[in-house]
Amino acid sequence: MSNISLTIDGHKIEAQPGMTVLEAALGAGIYIPNLCADPDLRAYGACRACIVEIEGMRGLPASCTVKATDGMKVRTEAPLVDMTRRMVVELLLADHPDDCLTCPKNQRCSLQRVAAYVGVRDHRFAKTTRSLPVDGSNPFFTYDMNKCILCGKCVRVCDEVQGLGAISFINRGYATKVGTFMDRPIVDSICESCGQCEAKCPVGAITVKGYQEPTRRVETVCSYCGVGCGVLLQVRGSKVIGVDGNRESPVNHGSLCVKGRFGYEFVNSPERLTAPLIKKNGQFVEATWEEALDLVVSKLGGYKGDQVAVISSAKCTNEENYLIQKFARGVMGTNSVDHCART
Repeated sequence: MSNISLTIDGHKIEAQPGMTVLEAALGAGIYIPNLCADPDLRAYGACRACIVEIEGMRGLPASCTVKATDGMKVRTEAPLVDMTRRMVVELLLADHPDDCLTCPKNQRCSLQRVAAYVGVRDHRFAKTTRSLPVDGSNPFFTYDMNKCILCGKCVRVCDEVQGLGAISFINRGYATKVGTFMDRPIVDSICESCGQCEAKCPVGAITVKGYQEPTRRVETVCSYCGVGCGVLLQVRGSKVIGVDGNRESPVNHGSLCVKGRFGYEFVNSPERLTAPLIKKNGQFVEATWEEALDLVVSKLGGYKGDQVAVISSAKCTNEENYLIQKFARGVMGTNSVDHCART
């Protein structure tokens, strides 16, 4: 299908059929503030920060829920839009803690960015305070629902992407919050600690414990299994301090399991092997890969059949595991092949 053409703030842009107005605008480099929209999740339209004016349409629709159509004329900046959007942000800030400088999401907070964009310097509404208990039971991340803006991203990613539904909206009205079944600690729920909720949270309601700001990110592939998920290692100095999923990866599109996201500390261990070891005179000494492989070849040549057993690894790809069993059966003549995933 051919692209459609629409006008946003006087600029004629092209968009792919099926795109929302928000997706079309962002794809053309036109910023529309948003808090609940996410390319990995179904359109939600809860935060109302992305409202726009559309010629011929009543009211101020949420641009994340309206499909772009050919010939559509959109205004992201207008007196009524600006006033309504500012009021939405002021209401959020009136019910939000003022500890931005000490919040783990400081300078990574979407609410900060949107508030700055709409020009909110103060709010006209009475400040409210919540005193919900902070849930630090999970070993990897902390739940502080006092900072939650009810965008629903965490709930939706747990349901729509992970297919788990460990968390949901509970209670009603002003008492509404994100919680687990029976409002138990997250560690006592069916949560698998994948961290997708933290990765999607736009504010400081869900944060990684001990977070540090990295100086750079290094693109690589997760080494925990053979799926080949793309990851971005957060590096500070010479240490890996965190892991992000790589949204550009065709394998995982940014999603990670608990091992891929939080199981990185072994990289920094002083006990980690960085070179092959060969035992000489009863002691292990470092060797080159050529030395190690030559030794393996010379030793294996003296064994055949039932004298040999081969153990493969779930960290290898399917193709590599196929090759190792072919090597065991076809070259070494043994059917004694096992795999760590069996246990």
